[in-house]
Amino acid sequence: MAQRGLALHWKILIALALGILAGGVAHSFWTASTWQALGVGDGSAFLAFKPSEANADSSALAVGVRFLIELNEFIGRLFLQSLRFIAVPVVLFCLIVAVAGVGDLRKIGRIGGKTLLCFGLTLVVAVTIAVVLGRVVAPGTYVPPEARAEIIAQYAGEAGQRVQTAHTLKDQGVFAFLLGIIPTNPFNAIANAQMMQVVASAFLLGVGLTLIPREKSAPVVAFAEGVTEAIIQLVRLVMLVAPVAVFCLISQFVGAVGLGALKSVLIYVLCVIGGLAIVLLVEYPVLMYLASPRGNRMTPARFFRGMAPAMTLAFSSSSSSATLPVTIQCVRDRLGVPAEVANFVCPMGTTLNMDGTAFYQVISVLFLAQLYGIDLSLAQHVTVGLMAAVVAVGTPGLPGASVIMMAIVLESVGVPTEGIAIILAVDRVLDMCRTIVNVSGDAVACVVVGGTEPTPSTSATHS
Repeated sequence: MAQRGLALHWKILIALALGILAGGVAHSFWTASTWQALGVGDGSAFLAFKPSEANADSSALAVGVRFLIELNEFIGRLFLQSLRFIAVPVVLFCLIVAVAGVGDLRKIGRIGGKTLLCFGLTLVVAVTIAVVLGRVVAPGTYVPPEARAEIIAQYAGEAGQRVQTAHTLKDQGVFAFLLGIIPTNPFNAIANAQMMQVVASAFLLGVGLTLIPREKSAPVVAFAEGVTEAIIQLVRLVMLVAPVAVFCLISQFVGAVGLGALKSVLIYVLCVIGGLAIVLLVEYPVLMYLASPRGNRMTPARFFRGMAPAMTLAFSSSSSSATLPVTIQCVRDRLGVPAEVANFVCPMGTTLNMDGTAFYQVISVLFLAQLYGIDLSLAQHVTVGLMAAVVAVGTPGLPGASVIMMAIVLESVGVPTEGIAIILAVDRVLDMCRTIVNVSGDAVACVVVGGTEPTPSTSATHS
């Protein structure tokens, strides 16, 4: 049956634009005097339902406005919570099906090897682009000293918390980090959404199922397949309300923070967005073109059209983990990647493939070094690239997580970690952009690995 009306990705893009417009208008024109006209003297206390004498004369219209603000926040949070509810089961059961469904450890090793090779290749190219762009543009030289001091003072407290969290992670050491990948209690990892541990649990269970007779493993694999298909159907249902949710999320963000913080660090922001665009629009299409079968090239138009719902959701949620169910659905149903490849690569990519994060960390460290007048040597540039690549692998797919890990990279080359306060001023906007690249990188890996596999599994056919 032919689809009527606008495609979903166009609806989401329209909602995104309307949300930015509505949020910008609210931030610019809804001021303290507006609240006072409605009988609200303390807007913050009123929105938080805290008692205040200044709000004793609040009008019914003010109560209605507060209800609309609450409803807006509720819809956005409910949508993200629904996707996060789906994310862990998707990772768990998709990987079990992908690994156990292959039924051959050699084939698992082949697909896994291609996946890691693709992850590594795109990561190296993204980091190289960041180093070159950071050196050529030198965005840190454009920020006035007074603007730097003002931003640091405003975000110093939050920056200190992020640095302290990074120190805690760093003090664990490499071996402790590696041990942490294997959960002592897989059920606890599932309950707490520890994605890397969930991936390890699912992968190991899938390997175990390949080592037992088919008649014993078949019921478990069939159960996992059934749950996977049920979850994909849930994703389709949730995505029906995606345009409304995206409008709520974006209007809430823009209305709260505005875009004024971008002015003083505009060159840095443009440098990051421009570099991410190079990764997304040049690096990825070239790689897919070279890796796709000659008779079935993955064109950029086909790729971006197919991934549009996942990319717009990644932008609005800033979370690759929350976007994962939609990423898998787009890769399987819209790009035609075999299910055994999509179910394997996408969950792995959520924890291991963070090209956007690595790029962002490199460009941000170079920006701060230039801002403080620190001239990094060639060896230090290499150190920044390597550290960013390693740290990006362990970064959770959650909003703002890469800023925490950035402190480790900054300390490795002696750049003051207090500069993170400057990054925080515009991080939310840039987090949206780099999440698009992270999610798209997973899809690119699916296309590359799927295109190099000789014969897709018959179980991968979808209508």
